[in-house]
Amino acid sequence: MSAGTGEVAPRRRAGVRDVAQLAGVSPQTVSRVLNGHPSIKPETRERVQQVLDELDYRVNNAARALGTSSTRTIGIISGDPSLYGPGAGLVALASAARQAGRWIATAYADSSDAASVREAAEYLLTQGIDGLIVTAACQETMQMLLGANYGVPIRALHDGEGRAAQVQAAALAVQHLVGLGHSRIAVVSGPSLWLEALSRAEGIDGALLAEGLQPVLRLQAEWTAASGAALAEELAAAVASKGGPTAVVAPNDQTALGVISGLRDRGVRVPHDVSIVGFDDIPDAPFLVPALTTVRVDIVGEARRCVAEITGEFIEQAPESPELVVRASTAAAPRA
Repeated sequence: MSAGTGEVAPRRRAGVRDVAQLAGVSPQTVSRVLNGHPSIKPETRERVQQVLDELDYRVNNAARALGTSSTRTIGIISGDPSLYGPGAGLVALASAARQAGRWIATAYADSSDAASVREAAEYLLTQGIDGLIVTAACQETMQMLLGANYGVPIRALHDGEGRAAQVQAAALAVQHLVGLGHSRIAVVSGPSLWLEALSRAEGIDGALLAEGLQPVLRLQAEWTAASGAALAEELAAAVASKGGPTAVVAPNDQTALGVISGLRDRGVRVPHDVSIVGFDDIPDAPFLVPALTTVRVDIVGEARRCVAEITGEFIEQAPESPELVVRASTAAAPRA
């Protein structure tokens, strides 16, 4: 107890030498156990781990970095977490990092604002991160990060090798509608500079072109239900016009939700008058009215892939292929 205060003095934090003394090994052996060195005998590793647990030992990443040039921490620049994509991506990256024996440090930024993203990156770099992953990346800001020579590997979720899944998933949405007899398809794109929006647009346009089709209407939204609802008046007028769309491909499920709500308010029935396909398969998608047909990508697998590229480790399980999830918001094309 501290003199004159009656307070209990805090217990000194256990160090590597404390662990080594109790386990009957050298401090170097304890360090090798902590770093997962393969040369340690199983019985030695078990004995050291038992002492680590008994002492409630905590790795001091700052001290470790002095000797290894690594904090085992990955920086994440996240876009608006209220949107499903960035929010789900952040959760998946945190889980993938922990599975790889890493932690994450997170900074939030406006993905389309280069100054905001630069500030977030420079803050994370002061934390001694080993690499940087961006969710909801934009073309301009990624180019800025990659050209900044920060000295750490930089990746974007759903870009690089992950880009192909976005393209393929968007193509599945179009192929589904064409298979139902739709040839007059409207396309609602995401924000034009977002890498995911560009990939999805490529998949949609490629699938339409393969069928000898062009969009009968092309609009743009901002990933939100509100932005989808704002397009409903124009879409409703197009659906009612001669030669208008009988189906809509939305850039994500939240936009599709807004489109459906706005069309309902204007007397347009989904899927009786027009079919709608989303993207993401958000948890609420089966409970929308009507339940939303959508496409799903393997966010968990993509997060593992990105973390493995940062750490330089081999990934045993590749991300799963995109999947079409058919529900009640799509139906056969109305007869002319």
